[in-house]
Amino acid sequence: MNLRPLLDAPIAVQLHVATVVPAFFLGAWLLLLSHKGSAPHRLLGKVYLTLMFATAVVAFFIPSFMSFSIGGGTVRLGLIHLFIPLTIFSVWRTRKALRAGDIAAHRASMMGLYFGGLVIAGLLTFIPGRIMFRVFFR
Repeated sequence: MNLRPLLDAPIAVQLHVATVVPAFFLGAWLLLLSHKGSAPHRLLGKVYLTLMFATAVVAFFIPSFMSFSIGGGTVRLGLIHLFIPLTIFSVWRTRKALRAGDIAAHRASMMGLYFGGLVIAGLLTFIPGRIMFRVFFR
């Protein structure tokens, strides 16, 4: 493992990793090991949702190698940035389901947020040439 690519990365990438790594492990604990509905589950669920929201917001500032023009300006967003609205929507949907007392919708939203926003998006960061690939495989 070589942390140099991460240490040399833009601050947005570093902040993104700083929020996504604890969210990954906390989310796994919440889904697999925590006692659902308990006070610790509810408290750590709020922390998890906050981390995921922060992860999505910070990701918007991570430039992609792809760029396109909008209204005379250049935007550097790639396909992986499509996970930003997915994540924000899932956080909102989870909160809405909880307020409505719809535990089944809450569970489904949390599973989608974890597997879509963390597992699938996370696996995409290990594509050759990306920073996390260089951290772990070079």
